[in-house]
Amino acid sequence: MKNVKILHLPVFFIFVPTCFAQADFAPYFYDNGPYSHNGNLALFSLSEDTAVGTIIYCLNGTDPEGQEVGYGLSFDPGCKEYFRVDPQSGNITLVEKLDRERQDSVDVLVSITDGKSKVVERVTIFIMDANDEKPEFQNMPAFIDVLETTESGSSIYKAEAVDRDTGSGGSITFYLQNPQFSLFTIDRHSGVIRIKSEEMLDYEKTKTHFVTVIAKDGGGNFNGKAQFLSSSATLTINVIDAQDTPPLFIGSPYFGYVYEVSVPGSEIFTVVARDGDVGNPNPIRYSFDEGDDGVFSINKTNGCITLLTSPIYLKREIFNIKVRASEVSPEGRLLDYGVTTVVIRVVDLNNNPPTFYGENGKQNMFELTMNEHPPEGEILRGLKITVNDSDQGANAKFNLRLIGPGRMLRVVPQTVLNEAQVTILVEDSAAMDYEKNHFLTYKLLAVEIDTPERFSATADIVIHLLDTNDNSPKFSSDYYIARIPENSPGGSNVVSVTAIDPDSGPWGEVKYSIYGSGADMFLIQPVSGIIYTQPWASLDAEVRSKYNFYVKAEDAEGKYSLAEVFVTVLDLNDHPPAFNENFLEKTMVIGAPVKIEAVDDDAEVPNNVIEYAIMKAEPDNNIFDINADTGEINLKSYIKSMAIIQNITKQRDCTWSLVVQARDRGQPSFSTTAVVKIDITEATQLKGGPLGSLLMQNRNKPLQIVGILAGVISLMVIVTVIISTITFIRNKKSNRILPNRRVRRRQQKQHNWNFKNFFKKPEIPEEKFHIEEDEPEPQVIVENVNYNNNVNNVVRQWPPPPPPCAPSLPPPPPPTLPGERKWAVPTVSATVAVKPKKKPVISRQDTMNKALVSELKMRLEQKKRLNHS
Repeated sequence: MKNVKILHLPVFFIFVPTCFAQADFAPYFYDNGPYSHNGNLALFSLSEDTAVGTIIYCLNGTDPEGQEVGYGLSFDPGCKEYFRVDPQSGNITLVEKLDRERQDSVDVLVSITDGKSKVVERVTIFIMDANDEKPEFQNMPAFIDVLETTESGSSIYKAEAVDRDTGSGGSITFYLQNPQFSLFTIDRHSGVIRIKSEEMLDYEKTKTHFVTVIAKDGGGNFNGKAQFLSSSATLTINVIDAQDTPPLFIGSPYFGYVYEVSVPGSEIFTVVARDGDVGNPNPIRYSFDEGDDGVFSINKTNGCITLLTSPIYLKREIFNIKVRASEVSPEGRLLDYGVTTVVIRVVDLNNNPPTFYGENGKQNMFELTMNEHPPEGEILRGLKITVNDSDQGANAKFNLRLIGPGRMLRVVPQTVLNEAQVTILVEDSAAMDYEKNHFLTYKLLAVEIDTPERFSATADIVIHLLDTNDNSPKFSSDYYIARIPENSPGGSNVVSVTAIDPDSGPWGEVKYSIYGSGADMFLIQPVSGIIYTQPWASLDAEVRSKYNFYVKAEDAEGKYSLAEVFVTVLDLNDHPPAFNENFLEKTMVIGAPVKIEAVDDDAEVPNNVIEYAIMKAEPDNNIFDINADTGEINLKSYIKSMAIIQNITKQRDCTWSLVVQARDRGQPSFSTTAVVKIDITEATQLKGGPLGSLLMQNRNKPLQIVGILAGVISLMVIVTVIISTITFIRNKKSNRILPNRRVRRRQQKQHNWNFKNFFKKPEIPEEKFHIEEDEPEPQVIVENVNYNNNVNNVVRQWPPPPPPCAPSLPPPPPPTLPGERKWAVPTVSATVAVKPKKKPVISRQDTMNKALVSELKMRLEQKKRLNHS
């Protein structure tokens, strides 16, 4: 049995894998429908305005055996790859910009695999439209020709445009830019352009029209927002002229002249006409309609009028001839025509000068009354002047000139042939000023131009000007400065202002008023312009010394001008100086001044400038000086100590009473006195040193002492913090492990320094500072704080230091006076003792170190010599 089991065992191992292989099923996608964003991408649609980098879909599937699946995405060969998939998560990302107008769907191969089996499916992604395309014109811009006789409402063009978007974004509506100013209209849907109803084209007015057509789509979504797009194009319409306008005469009216010296065949005048249809003109033919009396003829082609007989046979002086200009068709037929009048005057000899006429015949004097400053260019219609020369032709040609003051007026016309209505125009309105001239006198001169006789005529023109309110009152100055003493009684005059209005009558009457923040204390007389103080006003320079306000000058119609008034209240010496108290107590430290102060309430110098003086001092009147300007009281310069004061006064009491006077420098001068009690003391050296002296000097000022103490304490705290910080940083650096070195400085001669014990009372003061030298040269040993180095000691030789010097003795105390306390020289009692040190044991290693140091020193000295040489 054992053999049988063993024989069938390999068969078992072959059978088991076969069974497992047969149980391997392929993975598959979930089908979640067309509106899902995960699954197998079936029937999925995507807007073309989706941003690149957006995750648009998530492939989702499973494996029946529960194996982990991976995803793939590929495209047909040659196709643009718009998407990319993450193999683990199945997220599909857009990597290329979509454009539905170029490609409305994308075929994609999606796959899912469990590592053994792979399933591939072909799906189609539909690209949805977004409103991203503008309408495009198909037949514009364009140029068209339209006959000017085209009827209103006729269609002349059809605009065509295409929008490649779908839906409302692909629908197009047409508009015209500025339709209210156009002769045309457009159908919004068809794009047909028509001539507006009741409008006609006219070549003679406008030859070309520019019509801007706007094509706008119906709008749609783009990037999540509604968007309307439009385009514009220009249609150029050329108007074609039609034969609808009669001939037009150029340069009419026409005047011709026949002179006494003219002969038959002389050219009198030439008329010129053009076809009104300038785009396609026809030739013109000229003829007479009437008025020629058979004595004139006209050239049919060029319109030249000629004389047929001698002037002596002419029966009239003026001929009004009707001339017709007719269009001629290409077939020779006469078409539309125009008529004009040619006036031909028969000119006689120059035997008449120019003559001026008024309404009632000849007149050489013309008068007019008018307001001043009429508008420039205005016609003086009250002057009805006509000038005439009865001669003909050049004999009747003359110039008009206006001679008078300035260039206020101008005459029109300046050159006249035969007869003209004379017009006088205003040239300079500002110069016609009633305040300068109540009336103006001119001479109107007419002088012939081309005649040997140079006949002339004159007429006088007198213009009476009427005054108007054309001026505002004007002050004699833009500002007024006044000064008034303080304490002036109410109603006192301050200043008088003057304004002049050059207008006449009530317009020249000026009334004054004042206003402003500083005008409350003052009044003004409306007619005279005198400014005075209010009856109740009391001016005080100490309260307010400056006032400024405005004065207004106004005429009857409200025209006004302003000036500014500055009033200074002059200070009077009406306040005496005043001390804060009549009895003052002061403490004086010898060498330091005592200051007293008085105040004068006057506003200006010298009234408020104070001088100080000592009137009396008890018990002695000759030990104090006072600064007259500052009020500082000092001892006489020779007083240096309390002993001198006691010698002078023979008293031990150091209290003085001074009578101090404060006097101002005004006129009249005022003064006041105060009693000053001064306690004289001497600066003493307290245990606190200079601080104690300072506290003693300011013992009458407790707040100042508190401030000084607070400042000193703060300074000490800051110094302590700084020292602690530096010590900490230094100790932190010294905690590093350094080699253990011991530097010994050995001099050639050893000096032992012995300091005497200062705790032991010496016999004389000098012994406190006496130093005994047992050895001439000391041995200085420097030990390192670290002991981690194998080198124990390093001995270096240094040059001998200078011998120590004892400090100098203090100066001897000054001689004391009877009753004076003795000065004490501050001393310090202490003992400086040298800590005894054990003499180090010099080992062999120390001897080697010494030898090395000596050799090193010798080499350094040799190097220094080489450098110096």
